[in-house]
Amino acid sequence: MKHIHVTCAIVEKDGKVLSTQRSEAMSLPLKWEFPGGKISDGELPEECLKRELHEELGIAVVIFRSLNPVTHQYPTFLITLYPFVCRISTGEIKLHEHKAFTWLSPEKLHVLDWADADIPVMNNYRNTLQHCFKKAP
Repeated sequence: MKHIHVTCAIVEKDGKVLSTQRSEAMSLPLKWEFPGGKISDGELPEECLKRELHEELGIAVVIFRSLNPVTHQYPTFLITLYPFVCRISTGEIKLHEHKAFTWLSPEKLHVLDWADADIPVMNNYRNTLQHCFKKAP
């Protein structure tokens, strides 16, 4: 079974998170995901993420931290997602491959029809936020 390695961006802005909807022409059509893409041979995940976000959305980002990778088995392939929490440093979002995008608060992300592999990434992200708030004085 084919195993692909993919980066994904949890882009934060004003307390909200960017979600992108896959186009009808993409695999997993119309599912929502955190934007990113396949890691090329010899490419570092952080380099891949920056390249993909520039190619797909026309933005540059600053990466703040990584989250634990998530592996998910679809019927025909295995995917490992490498999530990074980041913010836009330059550029305005222009959709080159996706159908739509939206900004939602972390507690509302679950309302979208997510690609299965992105669901544990979303849940892990939301759990890290809850953990941070519990530690705050």
